[in-house]
Amino acid sequence: MTAAHRSNSARQMTGGQALAEMLQLAGVGPMFGMGGFQLLPFYEACRVLGLKHALVNDERCGAFAADAYAKVTNRPGVVDATLGPGATNLVTGLVESLNAGIPSIAIIGDANREHAWKNMTQEARQLEILRPVVKEAIRVEVLKRIPEHVRRAFAVATSGRPGPVLIDVPEDIAHGEHDFDAADFWIDQGTVRAQARRSRPGASDVERAAALLAKAERPLILAGGGVHISEAHGALLRLAEAQGIPVAHTMSGKGAIACTHPLSAGLFGRYDRIANALVAQSDCLIVIGCKLGEIATKRFQLIPAGTPVIHIEIDPTEIGRTTRTEVGLVGDARLALEDLSTALGNGNAAAGRRAGYAAEIPRRMADWRRSAADRLESSETPINVGRLMGELNKAMPADGVVVADGGFAAHWGGLMFDTKAAGRHFLPDRGFASIGYGVPGGIGAQLGAGPARRVVSLTGDGGFNMSLGELETARRLGANFVVCVFNNAASGYVKALQHSVYGQGAYQSSDLVELDYAAIARGFGCLGIRVTDPEKLAAALREGLANTSSPTVIDVVVTRDPSRMLPAADNRTLKVEKGDRPV
Repeated sequence: MTAAHRSNSARQMTGGQALAEMLQLAGVGPMFGMGGFQLLPFYEACRVLGLKHALVNDERCGAFAADAYAKVTNRPGVVDATLGPGATNLVTGLVESLNAGIPSIAIIGDANREHAWKNMTQEARQLEILRPVVKEAIRVEVLKRIPEHVRRAFAVATSGRPGPVLIDVPEDIAHGEHDFDAADFWIDQGTVRAQARRSRPGASDVERAAALLAKAERPLILAGGGVHISEAHGALLRLAEAQGIPVAHTMSGKGAIACTHPLSAGLFGRYDRIANALVAQSDCLIVIGCKLGEIATKRFQLIPAGTPVIHIEIDPTEIGRTTRTEVGLVGDARLALEDLSTALGNGNAAAGRRAGYAAEIPRRMADWRRSAADRLESSETPINVGRLMGELNKAMPADGVVVADGGFAAHWGGLMFDTKAAGRHFLPDRGFASIGYGVPGGIGAQLGAGPARRVVSLTGDGGFNMSLGELETARRLGANFVVCVFNNAASGYVKALQHSVYGQGAYQSSDLVELDYAAIARGFGCLGIRVTDPEKLAAALREGLANTSSPTVIDVVVTRDPSRMLPAADNRTLKVEKGDRPV
């Protein structure tokens, strides 16, 4: 390299600096992490460059926050951790992103290679532990390859079925220096958000699917979270309206079309409003971006044998994995729906033929709402969670976001919350269904949505206990979302299951101490509101949504009766078959 060339294009920097510069080029949003010596140069570079980096109180929560940020923005969330316990604490959050197809980048420090495997402090076989829970693991062995590795990480995270990518950075790589060529620092802007590298299904497969759908009298669309990843909402709505096809959704697929749309058949699977009956009566099912797993299929029993299934899926290995498929369309959901619409042509005749069928949907939904009034409008105390859902439906703005923790929050929210617009306005952690997602998920969602949009997080007291320390993080970051705690002084889902399987009074390790979470929230400098009267729920939600100067915790004292804790099953009359999971 000549002196002139060196002065014009060579840049000496540490590995940590190179990593930060590449993330800046990728336009990453707020990063979440907890540092250590191994990644100190990366942290210093973030400070100098002005990148937004947030200290979290637990690395698992950092991964959850990154996941929720990515769900709202379709841009990879970024989380980092030091070696050993920092890295291994990421496992649960990364599995959530992997199973849900959510793009994220996880950066971990590792031991100095000169001394590795000589009982270095906190050293572990972390790469072996984390490799199964990410889409790809990249170990940086050569400092000068950092720009290349970061480009690879974004390309893998956002293309195909998106997912988390791990970058493992040894201490000597992060602290070491190299004369980089300025030309090395570039990013492919086509890979900085999902869905990257879109692909279309085969034309002959599309024609087969169109022919099958054209003759169907009662077709039904089953939409999963892949609709959101692909941003296929417009293409889906055009097909549904043009062809007169109702749309049901999974928990992750809620908002594929607005829940208030006349063609919305609501949730299907383990819990449903009207959709399961429609599945049983359908003569053609169009599955879009859904893995047809246990919850969606009621443990693989929902889809009738012999009903033709058209499965649109980016991952070809999912087609036919759980359910016999007549036609598999491998490719991006939005492009596949556009091609299918083109192949079907003008849908006036089909829509007219199905007009009576389509008209059934709002009538059936109205009947369901009347049947659910005992929960949505309940005046009982302790409060019925359904009443909270009813008030939330009234209070949430159309552009708002509801985050649902695992367990009860996802069950009640998935069944009873209504999105008012298409898009990912409901964020459950259904990839892994871990509890503890509510608070960090609320942080990531609020930062991703921006301060002008309101975020409400739903969590049980058990899940809240696991992550309430992140209220400090939320306050520090100005992530001023609202969290509603279902306070039943129990690990409620487990207690309800014990009641269903073993009977009244047969409860083991499922009770919690009664806590005043509003008072705890005030101790964190947040707004805390405790609600014991259902008639005061609406005012509490209005106050929380109006408060944009701090996070808000609404402590909702809900039923303690394990026979009444589930959203759509009365445990007192529930019959449990041996070996079956009752709810």
